[in-house]
Amino acid sequence: MSILRGVLFNLYLFWITLFMGLGTVPIRLMKNQDLALSYAKLWARAILAGFTRICSVRIEVTGRENLPSGPLLIASQHQSFFDGFIWMTLVDRPDYIIKSELTRIPVVGPMLLLTGMIAIDRKAGSKALRNMMRDSKAAHADDRQIIIFPEGTRTLPGERHPIQPGIVALARQTDVPIVPVATDSGLFWDRNAWFKRPGTLHVVIGHPLPPQQERKAFTQALESAWDELCTTHTLPRDPVDNSVDPENA
Repeated sequence: MSILRGVLFNLYLFWITLFMGLGTVPIRLMKNQDLALSYAKLWARAILAGFTRICSVRIEVTGRENLPSGPLLIASQHQSFFDGFIWMTLVDRPDYIIKSELTRIPVVGPMLLLTGMIAIDRKAGSKALRNMMRDSKAAHADDRQIIIFPEGTRTLPGERHPIQPGIVALARQTDVPIVPVATDSGLFWDRNAWFKRPGTLHVVIGHPLPPQQERKAFTQALESAWDELCTTHTLPRDPVDNSVDPENA
């Protein structure tokens, strides 16, 4: 059943992206960032609506009260493509830090650029870090909420990956709230595109972190916040065998 759900959802994802992709043409011609962002948020809602209904997943978001209004830096765990959609529905002016490869995807890539997402060329070294800090500062000045995945890549549920220097540099630069987020999205939207599992998917938003300038102190504070959120809400914080379909176990 998980494979069947995955196949049906992938078909839905293909057709909704093709259909809504046509609507991006006039928006791209107008070069209107606010309109592009509103359309992208609608697109994300349509994808998540299909995901929840086709795959029998309920999304439970805890801790919304920990998201103050105005500019933010959201430091989220990243296990699934789901994480790339959910923040489009949770904050007013989301601005993801993304890898530049995504901007080369037909239809999607130009919209990512038009909406103002911060694209990082991971091969550019220190130049990429400087560009990210510059663009992030401008985004916060524009009252946007930046979403960064501090581990720099998707991880398996419960898997720990070193926190990358980008989040530390942003933490030193900014005076906006830095909000830790834990999730178990990888249990339901697998790295394997053909597997989607039913159940309740959790997104848990923690209290803003205290200001930290030193790298080790900041990474420890973020890791501790994730540990606490996972323990309190019974989310994986140790590697999980996600290869077994619970429906067929």
